[in-house]
Amino acid sequence: MEGDHIKVNHWLTPLSWLYGLGVSIRNLMFDNGMLKSQTFPLPVICVGNITVGGTGKTPHTEYLIRLLSPKHQVAVLSRGYKRQSKGYVLATKDTPMKTIGDEPYQMKHKFPHIHMAVDKDRCHGIKQLLKDSVKPPTEVVILDDAYQHRYVQAGINILLMDYHRLIYFDKLLPAGRLREHTSGRRRADIIIVTKCPRYITPMDCRGIERSLDLQNWQKLFFTTYKYPSSFGNIGDNPLLVTGIASPRQMVYDLQKIIPKFEVMSFPDHHNFTEKDIQTISERAAKRTILTTEKDATRLHGLKRLKVIPIEVEFLDGRQDEFDQIIKSYVNKKE
Repeated sequence: MEGDHIKVNHWLTPLSWLYGLGVSIRNLMFDNGMLKSQTFPLPVICVGNITVGGTGKTPHTEYLIRLLSPKHQVAVLSRGYKRQSKGYVLATKDTPMKTIGDEPYQMKHKFPHIHMAVDKDRCHGIKQLLKDSVKPPTEVVILDDAYQHRYVQAGINILLMDYHRLIYFDKLLPAGRLREHTSGRRRADIIIVTKCPRYITPMDCRGIERSLDLQNWQKLFFTTYKYPSSFGNIGDNPLLVTGIASPRQMVYDLQKIIPKFEVMSFPDHHNFTEKDIQTISERAAKRTILTTEKDATRLHGLKRLKVIPIEVEFLDGRQDEFDQIIKSYVNKKE
């Protein structure tokens, strides 16, 4: 079972108690109706996590876009992490990355037909997306990274959990990386364990299910990342550059496709400076530089840059089951 590499700063535990108390009071106020959650007259799907760092929110949000877009006008609403703007912004094809953030920018350019908006206030953002001026009219809203934004009552809450950072091995901030107590998982309708090894064993799956102590209505799925079977002519020993929170599984998967490559890692959402670009270029020399779609939006001026497309794949043949849950909710809500 994974999780033994999670770093816990035990000396910060007293601060975690204080942080946890504050989070618990806030959640209790929502549970008791002291703080109000707002509903909306269209399907709203929330994708999020209870940990700091990457659990694969963007690839799973993109999966939902591909699933729903053929029959519905999809809008994705994000807060736009690290953007250099404030308030509500509805992206166009010409909106710069710094205005909406790297992940929204990536999604808008991959799926130009969707409405891609950013707003820290998700209630306000949904209201803007429902205005008559937004054409075609929004039919489905996907909330990206909004599991703790309880002012919106989503119709389906999807909680993502990294296989390599299982929540029951972790601790609350700042000692660990949990945004809230693991009991927050009970708000989820669907829990997806992401970044799994392709050949995860049934015993591992059952162990995770027992540890999560699921409620009767909750559904548990396991996903992995799907990469191209080959990358064409990339030469010998390419340089993989990442600025994502948890590149471990990606590196492991690519080792099965690319015989030899070097890894150069940066922090999640790293703002690549001119000095960084120069350092990467010098280290790569004349080799091919591989990177993720998200990082490519922030890596400018590099030669021989090749982007690695990533898609989500459901394990154990349960993709149809997941798809049916989502489609049934959206069709029923309309």
